[in-house]
Amino acid sequence: MIISASRRTDIPAFYAGWLMNRVRAGFCTVPNPVNPRQVSRVSLRPEDVDVIVFWTRDPKPLLGRLAELDERGFRYYFQYTILANPRVLEPGTPPVEVAVNTFRSLADRIGPDRVVWRYDPVIITERTPEAYHLDRMASIAATLRGYTKRLVISLVDMYPHVEARFRSLGEKGKPITLSREPLADDGIRLMAGIAEANAMEISSCAEDIAWAEQRVRPGQCVDDQLIEKVFGISVTHQKDPHQRQACGCVVSKDIGAYDTCAFRCLYCYATRNAGAARRNRLKHDPEAPSLIGADGAETGRAPSPRLPSAS
Repeated sequence: MIISASRRTDIPAFYAGWLMNRVRAGFCTVPNPVNPRQVSRVSLRPEDVDVIVFWTRDPKPLLGRLAELDERGFRYYFQYTILANPRVLEPGTPPVEVAVNTFRSLADRIGPDRVVWRYDPVIITERTPEAYHLDRMASIAATLRGYTKRLVISLVDMYPHVEARFRSLGEKGKPITLSREPLADDGIRLMAGIAEANAMEISSCAEDIAWAEQRVRPGQCVDDQLIEKVFGISVTHQKDPHQRQACGCVVSKDIGAYDTCAFRCLYCYATRNAGAARRNRLKHDPEAPSLIGADGAETGRAPSPRLPSAS
């Protein structure tokens, strides 16, 4: 079994203590986001877990706990997002310089094969045009050269709650407009060139757009091939049926909860209601079996079927 920790929230940044408590207990429970009364028990015993895939913008709270994961026999790798957007788009994330230093420390600790850099999602607005992203991506890539071998990119998805947050900015006199246009082929090729110049393989995340001609292959974030290459074990090759059609990930079990991340990114698909996220954070008990308790988290509304799954 592959554990996803997590597409729904940043467990390393905000819930590292809870995770380690559940590892020591050997299990956690996960309420179904659509029906919180339906709760599944997930084994976290090392013999039952093939690999843990961590998704994060700030793994620093987990770094001091990696030795215990190693001692217990866990295999893991990180999907690590570093962007350089204006603060209006991501007010709570670590500054780029801090994120880069943490990334490098993590790669020094576990190796560059196990830390995947995500410049994801690419958000085209009047304040962040294509040229902005090319400049920021090139700058970050130069600082991460030798510390990772993979770069993942994708476009922002226009979920209704994301569009509503952008509209709200306009109503507050701080308008910023999301572009609905795809990245130009030249822009994609230039991003591929940045990756190649810094010895990184580039791939896309859940993109229907055919980018292969621009040297960006369809990617897998929960990646059976990466797992087999890095850890030397065979895992499922089954595409996760609960993810979007364009998603290449193999089957995993997510142990997170929606509406629990505190980074407050304007474009976030997993936090639909900032008030619910604040209240859920207050409800969090690091000793509880579920991230937000077996009675389920408060949600702004039922998850859209386009969101990453309840699996």
